Amino acid sequence: MPDQEETISGLDAIRVATGRKPAQHLGLLIAWSNAEPERIGEVALLTEGTAVTLGRGEGSGGPRARLVRQRPGVNEPGGPLGGLGLSREQLRIEARADALDVTLTGKPPLELRGVDVERCTLGVGDAVVVRGQLLLFCVKRPERLPPSRGFPADALAPFGRPDALGILGEAPATWRLREQVAFAAEAAGHVLILGESGVGKELSARAVHRLSARRDRALVARNAATLPPGLIDAELFGHVRNYPNVGMPERAGLVGEAHGGMLFLDEIAQLPVDLQAHLLRVLDAGGEYQRLGDAAARRSDFLLLAATNRDPSGLAHDFGARFPLRIEVPPLRERACDVPLLVRHLLLRACERSPALLERFVTTIDGSPHPRVDPALVLDLMTRSLPGNVRELDALLWRALSESDGDAVLALRERAEPATPATPTAEPSAQQIRDALREQAGSVTRAAAALGLPSRFALYRLMKRLGLSSPEE
Repeated sequence: MPDQEETISGLDAIRVATGRKPAQHLGLLIAWSNAEPERIGEVALLTEGTAVTLGRGEGSGGPRARLVRQRPGVNEPGGPLGGLGLSREQLRIEARADALDVTLTGKPPLELRGVDVERCTLGVGDAVVVRGQLLLFCVKRPERLPPSRGFPADALAPFGRPDALGILGEAPATWRLREQVAFAAEAAGHVLILGESGVGKELSARAVHRLSARRDRALVARNAATLPPGLIDAELFGHVRNYPNVGMPERAGLVGEAHGGMLFLDEIAQLPVDLQAHLLRVLDAGGEYQRLGDAAARRSDFLLLAATNRDPSGLAHDFGARFPLRIEVPPLRERACDVPLLVRHLLLRACERSPALLERFVTTIDGSPHPRVDPALVLDLMTRSLPGNVRELDALLWRALSESDGDAVLALRERAEPATPATPTAEPSAQQIRDALREQAGSVTRAAAALGLPSRFALYRLMKRLGLSSPEE
């Protein structure tokens, strides 16, 4: 079940002021709309014990579902739905503590898991389809997202579109990522970026660079796994002219090229521990290093952005300690409500590469291009585990394009379910976490799997909330 947790940014201030976490509400999120695709991502939140009607226009009699576009500190009203195929009173929704009771009151049929129903009960991660009109996804959200503490307003984009840094998503977890990126850019220290394969760690690194005071200087990028062990000093620090052989030109090295800017090293955990030691001195204040063949030390004013999809406890302790700033890029399963926005964006990007695909699968609504998509495809992708995250999502969409026969992108013909970690029936206790870490020799990744948590990052967050130290501390 997708994790629809609230953003962390700003919550400490709320707890200090109120002594408690912000209240959470169940709601229905528009995951797809054929008539109004710009409304994807809007959500109607309901308070426990209340009942509302969802339908076209204002309607008459009884309270209406109020759709909003949630952004930090503000809920922008979305206005009444306008799809002509919807009835004015399409659904009646009653909110309980842990579920929504949905009753069909309009003409278009209501589908739950491909079966027509008159009424159904939805929990977080469940979805229903108003046939030919809407895909609605059950989420749990705070009534209002905490205000932004640092993300610049001039980097924002219209709701549901990629921002100026290329980050796309309106989920609370995505706004937390933006806050982390903005803080790291302002703090101006070395940054370790954590996240699973395909989540967008390099995108986050480039976002830090673009928001920083070094944005006008170089961002030098290299995969650390490709640094040859015997030549790592030459690759990192360069060499003087005529060294090691006469006629060799001077070489600045990665550190020299990044002077005044930033150096991005991807897959940093694949750099052997003994080679990590080569970077220790240059990462200290002053950035001192020595080119091969040079008698004098040099200095490089640079910041290192390093990324890994591995457990950071695998880094040498003194090397990991040189990264005072850390960014956790959330996997798609923790921001499932961003998947429809990514589907729209990735399909448009794919179709723009081919005039034939653009003509076949894209329509223009209110002056903007939108892909024609079977909502069943969107729901399928929202509920997959997607271990390859955005990279895997993009590949699946290309497959869907190739398999679709008509003028809409259809659901995949076969769904191969990847293995997913077991979902815990209850949150592990502090003692259970200590026992798991001890049994797994301190490996946070293995301990998270043993506890049934979806990722090591989920365990890190739980440990932080319970006041437990991580093994590397």
